[in-house]
Amino acid sequence: MFLLQSGSGKTIFSRTNDKQRSSFFNTAMKISAFSMLVFVTGCQTFMADSRAETETEQEQLIAEQITNTCEQDHELAEELFDCTSAQQGTIPVKHPTDIVEITVEPDNYVELPEDQIPQSIESPEIIENLWHRIQSQLTFSVPDNSRVAAQKNWYLKHPRYMERVAVRAKPFMHYIVEQMEQNQLPLELTLLPIVESAFDPFAYSHGRAAGMWQFIPGTGKRFGMKQTWWYDGRRDVVASTEGAIAYLKYLNNMFDGDWLHALAAYNSGEGRVRSAIRRNKKAGKPTDFWSLDLPRETRAYVPKLLALSSILKEAERDKIAWPAIPNKAFVKVVDVESQIDLALAADLAGLSLKELHSLNAGFNRWATDPDGPHRLLIPAESVEKFELALTTIEEKDRLNWVRHKIKSGDSLLKLAKQYHTTVDVIQAVNDMQGNMIRIGDYILVPVSLKSLETYSLSQEQRLATTQSTQRGAYSLSHKVQSGDTFWDLSRKYNVNLRSLAKWNGMAPTDPLLPGKDLVIWVNQVSDSQRKDAVMRTLTYTVKKGDSLARIANKFKVKLVDLKRWNQDKLDKYLQPGQKLKVYVDVTRT
Repeated sequence: MFLLQSGSGKTIFSRTNDKQRSSFFNTAMKISAFSMLVFVTGCQTFMADSRAETETEQEQLIAEQITNTCEQDHELAEELFDCTSAQQGTIPVKHPTDIVEITVEPDNYVELPEDQIPQSIESPEIIENLWHRIQSQLTFSVPDNSRVAAQKNWYLKHPRYMERVAVRAKPFMHYIVEQMEQNQLPLELTLLPIVESAFDPFAYSHGRAAGMWQFIPGTGKRFGMKQTWWYDGRRDVVASTEGAIAYLKYLNNMFDGDWLHALAAYNSGEGRVRSAIRRNKKAGKPTDFWSLDLPRETRAYVPKLLALSSILKEAERDKIAWPAIPNKAFVKVVDVESQIDLALAADLAGLSLKELHSLNAGFNRWATDPDGPHRLLIPAESVEKFELALTTIEEKDRLNWVRHKIKSGDSLLKLAKQYHTTVDVIQAVNDMQGNMIRIGDYILVPVSLKSLETYSLSQEQRLATTQSTQRGAYSLSHKVQSGDTFWDLSRKYNVNLRSLAKWNGMAPTDPLLPGKDLVIWVNQVSDSQRKDAVMRTLTYTVKKGDSLARIANKFKVKLVDLKRWNQDKLDKYLQPGQKLKVYVDVTRT
């Protein structure tokens, strides 16, 4: 049996069994450069840009894009540059054609014309570079207009950008390609995370979009991405890729197979694109993407993806080589069946905690979500070792436990904060129906296996790193009061609203909860602020049993600040008698 895909002038063969057929169709077959079976760009064409914008206007558009920061926090300038550069892009694609299945018996073969007989067909497994696998299936027609040319020129002038993106894409790209192929979606869509987030699963925009595919909270929940204290599915590569595929299919169907409209809607919202189409229809104007009056960001978003597609498609001709990504699974999904401490999971897999967390960015805390998903992405070469080691650990031993004796003043909420867990978890572990606790009783509380600062990619530690990164000459602290807003605080401290949100790992529209500590960076402080912040430099002598976290808590300073102040003195372990420098606001101690 083979598959003959007819429509838009394209014919595709595959082997018989489901696995092979899926694998082979998924790569849409790689045929040697001079012997393609049939390859027509399809019936979809792109109208010339009726606005005929000048090159100068295009350069201005690019400049404005780059300055419109995505508000991620990155310590390295080049990473912030990547993030900023990745804010806009999309593409036009052909609608997938119908598949006709034909059975071929040995004595009943289909004879093709001589000029349509392929000279060689490589299966996906033979293609060694994943970029080539994607390249062999690119089907979008890329119009020759100034908007696409401007974006293409930018990428060609910044080759180091794609070098860094390829490194971040390496663990996940094969998985994404497989999912796109299984859903029979155009592989140009695998390039979308380059435009959205530069393949950073921890990306967070000023519009509250999170993750590699940049979903806002509402759309994320709508497409199956759970968001809890423990876990955010928008940053989970598995959940967000599934959600992105479902959303892209939905948009493609909404806009009758027009991928340019669908991708514009992915960026700016379906309602906005539909309104633009209605306005053009009413005015008797064309309704193709290039003729619509859309936001500036969206008008650049689609050309950006088209530019990437064009560069990859013409890579050999133009002698452009993106860093190779092996055409094999880098990670595999492992079912762990229950909640597990990420530090323990990392040890079982032979990974550093940071390595494991970077592959499983959806987990906010020190452990997986007690209510699931109970899965981890593990490097393919470590899966067997991890699964074997996991069988030796009983479910009750996958977390560390503390037996806490209830004291006067204790509450479930207080204990949850103290042990960095939730009230629901404490109730479930102790089979409690309500919030009532009695002095003298004991309860079990799951706690992290290692000190919290070890979990450097947890939400708390990423926020601590964000807040301690120096952005000005002076750092002020503000405890949020009821009624505070970023707008009011930005005016009070005379700082940029977006910058204020960014310094605290938030978006300008995020709600401020009373009691939350905000950091504010300024280059000058007023007399009243100087009086409010009475700073003193102390020299602290380390005592037996001390830890950096305990010292930081003692003086009410951030752990990352304490480390930064003493970075030239710190070894792996603190030694009794060791001297540490501490900058203290005496009004807060």
